[in-house]
Amino acid sequence: MSNPADGEAESWMARLLAPDCTPADRAAFEDWLAQAPENVEAWLEVERLQMLSAQLRSDEMLRAATRAVRRAPARVGWRRWVPAAAAAVLVLAVTTIWWRQEPFAEAEPQQFATTMGEQSEVTLADGTVVLLDTGSRLTARFDGRQRLVELERGRAQFVVGVDPDRPFLVKAGAGTVRDIGTTFQVSHRADAVNVGVLEGRVDVSAGGGTATALAPGEQVDVDTKGRIGTKAPLDVVAARAWPQGDLVFKQRRLDELLAEMNRYSKQQVRLADPALGALTVSGVFHAGDQDALVAVLERGWSLRAERKGAEEIVLHASDR
Repeated sequence: MSNPADGEAESWMARLLAPDCTPADRAAFEDWLAQAPENVEAWLEVERLQMLSAQLRSDEMLRAATRAVRRAPARVGWRRWVPAAAAAVLVLAVTTIWWRQEPFAEAEPQQFATTMGEQSEVTLADGTVVLLDTGSRLTARFDGRQRLVELERGRAQFVVGVDPDRPFLVKAGAGTVRDIGTTFQVSHRADAVNVGVLEGRVDVSAGGGTATALAPGEQVDVDTKGRIGTKAPLDVVAARAWPQGDLVFKQRRLDELLAEMNRYSKQQVRLADPALGALTVSGVFHAGDQDALVAVLERGWSLRAERKGAEEIVLHASDR
C-alpha cells in the first residue's frame, strides 16, 4: 500500500530545491516532519533517491546510452527498438551496482581540535558551522555521496549547511546522528554519547537498529554498547549557554559541577572530602573562571578554599 507521505515528501523536495524557497517554506517543512514518523521516513527515502539520481546523472556511460536511444528513428519496429532500450536499462543497472560498490574518492580529511579552556568555531567545506568546545577533536570526511564527521572526543554544536544531495552524518562512539537541516549538539563522554536538538530534526541510530527521531528540545544518550536510551527533555537554556562561554547548573551535585568546570582550566578545584560532592548547587558560572566559582562556594555553601600552588584549589567543609 502506498504511503500518502511519499507524495508529500516529493513535493517538499521540489519546494526546497526551488530557487525561490523561503525561510517560511523551510519552517513549514520542519512542521510537516514533526507531524508523524511516517513523514520522516518518507523524506529520508526521497532524499536517498535524489542522491542516487544526482550521481547517475553525472555518469558518462548512462548519458551516452540515453543519447543513443534518443537518436533512434521515431518510426522503428519494436523489435529494433528493444535492444537499444535494453542496452540503456543494462547500463543503468550496471551503473547502479557500481555506484553502490565502488567507493567515492574522498577529499582530504579535515581535522580540528581545541585545547583545555579553548572554544573554536570552524566552517566546513559545505558551509556547516561547527563550534568546538574545550578539549574536543573531530575529523570531517566529505565525498560525492555523503558528509561524514567523526567527533572523537569532547562536545560540538553543528549548524548544518543545506545540501539535499548529501546527508550529514556525525559519528560519536557507538552512535550515528543523521541530520535533516538542523542545529544540534553532540557530547562524546567516556561512558556515553549525548545528542540534543535545538532546531530541526535528527535521527540517532546505533548498530543498525531502529533510529530514534529527535525534535527540538529533546535529547538522548547512547551508551558504549550502542544502546539508545529514552528520549528526555533538553535543558535548552544550558545548551544555548555553553557556546557563549557560560555554564548553567540547576540542582547539580557539587562533584559533577567541579568536573565540568575543571574541563576549562588548568587550575583544578578538588574536594578534600568526597562526601562534599553530594552538595547540590545552582548557578551560572563563566567557564574557566575558577576564582569566581570558589568565591561563590565559600559564601553560599559554607566551604573553605585551600590553595596549593597555582594549579590546585582544595575545598574543605567550613570550620564555622
